[in-house]
Formats: sequence, C-alpha cells, structure tokens
Amino acid sequence: MTLPPQVVAAIQKVDIFMERYPTLTQYEKLKAIEKQTGYSKVYFFLLGFTVISSIIYGLGGSKLVTDLVSFIYPAYMSFKAIDSSNAAEHTQWLTYWVVFSFMTIVENICGFITDFIPFYFFIKVAFFIWLYHPKFMGAGLVYTEVIKPFVMPYLNSLQKKSAAVPTKKTE
Repeated sequence: MTLPPQVVAAIQKVDIFMERYPTLTQYEKLKAIEKQTGYSKVYFFLLGFTVISSIIYGLGGSKLVTDLVSFIYPAYMSFKAIDSSNAAEHTQWLTYWVVFSFMTIVENICGFITDFIPFYFFIKVAFFIWLYHPKFMGAGLVYTEVIKPFVMPYLNSLQKKSAAVPTKKTE
C-alpha cells in the first residue's frame, strides 16, 4: 500500500523532529521497535503522543491542557534564559510571565464570562502560543499596548506616595 505524498512528507517532518529531540521522543527505543515490527517509528511516536494527550485530557479536561501549554514551554525557556547572558531573552520571558499573570487574574475574576465564549480553551491555547512563539512574541505587544498603559499610572502614583513618606533613621 502506497501512501499519498502529503502523508509521506508529514511522516518525514515528524521523523526529523524526532531526530532533533532524541531524548524527548525516545528515538532509539522507537528505532528498535521499528526494526522489530517493520512499521515506521513515527506511527508509534504518534500513538504514544495520542495516548498521553488523551490521558491528560481525561484527567483534567481542556483547562488542564491549556494550563500545561501555557506553562511548560515558557517555564523551560525561562530556566534557559536565566543561565544565558542575552538580555532580550530575559525581557521576553519576564514580559511573558507578566502577561500570563495578568491574564490569569483577569480569567479568575471574570471566569463566569468564559462559559459563554464558544471554544474558549482552544482560543486560549492559540493566544498563549502566540504570546510566547519566537516568530510572533506577542507578549511584548500585549504588555506595551494593553497592560503598561493600564498599570503604569497606578505604579507611578504609588511610587510618588512612597517617596513622600519619611523614613525612620535607625541609630
């Protein structure tokens, strides 16, 4: 049985992904299974991914899936950024976490509204991926256009008030 060229191209892309991340995808183990069975290692990888995804969705529903998508990769990249000397990475991930925190607070306060938005959790996943994806880096845009104009006036007035309060000298 021959597969359509689009399917073959997709299988090749998944195989390249698996080669790039051998520890994550258990590449060598799947290669051994491929030799034993004669079926592509990509099929077994996709089967495992589907089973794990179904278990996660079954345990926590779409809320857990969106929370994991919006937390795991950004946390990993933040850990990497801590050890790097690249200031742009630090700014990107600090900005992401500010936007993430702001959105979490807004979602908790206005949680009843989310029940009326169709496909809310799919929209939320897409939004958070847009926030942290290196091609878009939407967190910077949301911060500068939405959060900063809303929060900075309050922070500035708070700083002025705290600067006006005399401090006690200890001797």
